[in-house]
Amino acid sequence: MSDATTDVAALSDDVKVALSRLILSLADGKRMLGIRYSDWLLGAPSLEAGIAMSSMCQDEWGHARLLYSMLKDLGHDPTIIEHERSAAEYANPDGLDGDFTDWAGAVAAILLMDGALSVAIQGFSEGTFEKVRKRGPKMIAEETFHHDMGAAWFRRFSTASEDARGRLQAAAQSELPRILAWLDPQDDPARLLVDAGLMLDGAELVKRYQDRVGGLVAAVGVDIASIEADRSDWDVSRGRGPGAPDADAVERACGTRNRMLLVE
Repeated sequence: MSDATTDVAALSDDVKVALSRLILSLADGKRMLGIRYSDWLLGAPSLEAGIAMSSMCQDEWGHARLLYSMLKDLGHDPTIIEHERSAAEYANPDGLDGDFTDWAGAVAAILLMDGALSVAIQGFSEGTFEKVRKRGPKMIAEETFHHDMGAAWFRRFSTASEDARGRLQAAAQSELPRILAWLDPQDDPARLLVDAGLMLDGAELVKRYQDRVGGLVAAVGVDIASIEADRSDWDVSRGRGPGAPDADAVERACGTRNRMLLVE
């Protein structure tokens, strides 16, 4: 990691837009992941798993709030960003647009989606944006439990029934192509950030990600090295695939239904 830090005011407009996209993608990803985790507080297969989902949900929302606050340096109002955007403006990885259909889908997300966000934050923390250099390591440390839980459930599924193992395999195979594209979009904004020293190269992020989860997904029959990134219909402005999270999830994320009761 370089000791140099970036003067945000000195960045070109194109780089500022790219940096805003990255921060928003990370923040929205954590926010929507927290929403999806919250749906399993009472639906997990054990009380202990539900409590763990509650803890992880709180982590993700706290990290999202911290990331949103970083957008202020780039001329954005974090309050508007958090509470006044439509679903079509959300930049979360598209694998979080809908609910997890079963516990296998939730487990896949704990290891794979949560893990991708951690790898991306690590790569961002090794760049020259001062705020994430200071705060990113703490976020990553708080995510250790998430990885451990996802890994434990992957191992458990790997020795479970053929049906259970098949469900987790299918969930992982469904999520990974878009996750790999999100980590390495290979578009102009991503290249601008790398050239500016603000973010690690996408190929390096993918390598780290494969090292992180490859052995675990192999236990359920998935060869991550053979999976190709799916960048079809890529939305460059949001750094993600097409579509948007469902309206109900966005209403809950924004606090729309009870916003009028907020007391500052």
